[in-house]
Amino acid sequence: MDDIQRFLAHAIQLEHESARRYEELTAAMLTQGDAKVAEFFKQMAHFSRLHLKEAMERGGFHDLPNLAPEEYDWPEGTSPEAAAWAGVDGFMDVPGAMALALDGEQRSHDYYRTIAETANDPDVKSMAAEFAEEEADHVAQLQVWQADIAKR
Repeated sequence: MDDIQRFLAHAIQLEHESARRYEELTAAMLTQGDAKVAEFFKQMAHFSRLHLKEAMERGGFHDLPNLAPEEYDWPEGTSPEAAAWAGVDGFMDVPGAMALALDGEQRSHDYYRTIAETANDPDVKSMAAEFAEEEADHVAQLQVWQADIAKR
């Protein structure tokens, strides 16, 4: 991917889906009665919205870009976040929610890292590397939470 606007359109869609899924996980964890994990997921949704806003500002978008589904270039035919989020419902337990969130963040990290490694455009390469680093931080946070939950 060697067009910065196209890259940012993909990043915006990915972060939009991430925020929505974290909101779903927040609701599921409240249903499970785990306010602490729900608050963590609420914070992760906030971070996704911040990343979405940043990508929109960098691309000069005022509204979400409106690409047709076939115009997206996703590794598995769907965005890394959508591919990871099979089914979030009120019956999902905390370990399952953590595993699902971790899978989504890892897929997003891999997506951005691959673009950073393969892009020819220096702006795309640089921004994808930056986004990959942010996703790596999210992966690390989720791994810490997952380990803490396993100790319960």
